[in-house]
Amino acid sequence: MRFMMLMIPKGYESAAPGTMPDAKAVEAMMKYNEALQKAGILVALDGLHPPSVGARVSFATGKPVVTDGPFTEAKEVLGGYWMIDVKSREEAIAWAMKCPASSNEIIEIRQVQEMTDFSEEVQEAAKGFAELQGRTVRR
Repeated sequence: MRFMMLMIPKGYESAAPGTMPDAKAVEAMMKYNEALQKAGILVALDGLHPPSVGARVSFATGKPVVTDGPFTEAKEVLGGYWMIDVKSREEAIAWAMKCPASSNEIIEIRQVQEMTDFSEEVQEAAKGFAELQGRTVRR
């Protein structure tokens, strides 16, 4: 089962462009990331620049509208993510609990949808999806 662990740092929604984490925090996080890798469950991970340098594309009017960051209405934003492949939701939670996060950070855990989660009709409509991802279909 694949899960995304989404890092939500409070206050990051208003962080200035170029905001960078503390070196000691990064060092602790690297040890955690290496533990995920050594356990053989790490699929991918990345940190994200603050929303102040991002953009949103909305479609409420039926046409794409671009809004540059920061996004004043945002209460929570992503600071980064891990993709892990574990046996259960409980195992994903256990790994999230080991993260050296600070008191202003939250990790949201979301299971990734697999093709087998969908009806045959949806699987047929999405034929070729696994190839777009560069991997084989999970059964």
